[in-house]
Formats: sequence, C-alpha cells, structure tokens
Amino acid sequence: MNAAPTLAANGVALLERAMGYTMGSLALVTPAAMRDPTPCRGWDLRTLLLHMNHSLATMHEAIAHGYLGIDDFTGPDALLTDLRTDPVVALEERGAVMLRAWADASGDVSVAGRPLSAGIVAGAGAVEVAVHGWDVSAACRADRPIPPVLADELHDLCLVLVGDGDRPLTFAGAVEVPPTAAPSDRLLGFLGRRAH
Repeated sequence: MNAAPTLAANGVALLERAMGYTMGSLALVTPAAMRDPTPCRGWDLRTLLLHMNHSLATMHEAIAHGYLGIDDFTGPDALLTDLRTDPVVALEERGAVMLRAWADASGDVSVAGRPLSAGIVAGAGAVEVAVHGWDVSAACRADRPIPPVLADELHDLCLVLVGDGDRPLTFAGAVEVPPTAAPSDRLLGFLGRRAH
C-alpha cells in the first residue's frame, strides 16, 4: 500500500492522534523513574524525554520556517539544559504549541534541501511521537499498546519512509513478529522493538 498520497492530506491528523496517545504515557512518569532504562539502547527515561522535547521543537521549527537542516535533528535543547526543568511539563507544553503550529499546515517543508509535503513531514513526526510514547510507557512498566488503527496507519507509513539505509543508526533491525501479532506489535517490531 502506498501511504504517501493519503498522508499528504492526513499527516497532521495522524500527528494529533499520536500526540494524544503519548500524553497518556507521559502521565505515567514519576520523578523516581527518570533513571530507569528505556527500549532505546543506552538511554534512561530522562534522556528519552529530553530527546522527545528536542523532536517536538524540531517539528515546530519545520512548519514555522518551512525548513529543516541536518543540524536541526541533533542540536542541543536550550530550554532543557537546566536540570531542574521538568521534561514532562516541557513536553506537554511543547506538544500543544507544536500542534497549534501544524493546524494550518500546507505546502512543502524543505528537509536538508529536499522538498517534502507538510503531510509527509507531519506523518514522520507522528511515527516518532507515538513510538517514543510507547517507549515511555515501557520504561514505566506499563502495558500501553499503540491504538490499533493508529498503529496500522503508522506501519503503512513506515513501509514508505524507513529503508535499509535507516538501519542500524536511526532504527534497529526489524524484529520478527508472528503474523497474528497486534498492530502495535507489528509496528514496534518493524522499528526494532520487542513489545513483550
């Protein structure tokens, strides 16, 4: 299935749904869990939350300026350099601001010099947001699968966006899951995560 044309129209709605799911995972976070391991190799929960904050800031910049350079994906997050800043509160606030910025998205976003539709960029952001939302719940030892319809749509998108060149740096190698696996498990397995 080619998800790209559908996402040109529906990427922002997908991003909103992914953010809604992730907000539920953020509600599980406690200060005591900040040093707990996550499914992201070598990252504790605080590191994951800092990364997620930077990702949301990057998504906001993408639509606000219509451009993303390579450095935008890896740069420091000035707001969170103070260790006293609560990364969950920052994420909740950034999520709301980011979604407002994307509400009227249209046209293209230049990503490292390559024009992509706003819908595709929003869809890619939805994958990042939802899967890391699952990572947060896993770190908090909660069973919160990504909702089935959302997981199916994100999986279709990943088949378009994630290629061999994205592994093993951006994503780990795919994990085999049974044909009867739930949509959330299929998506997570495709992106190198073991759901159970």
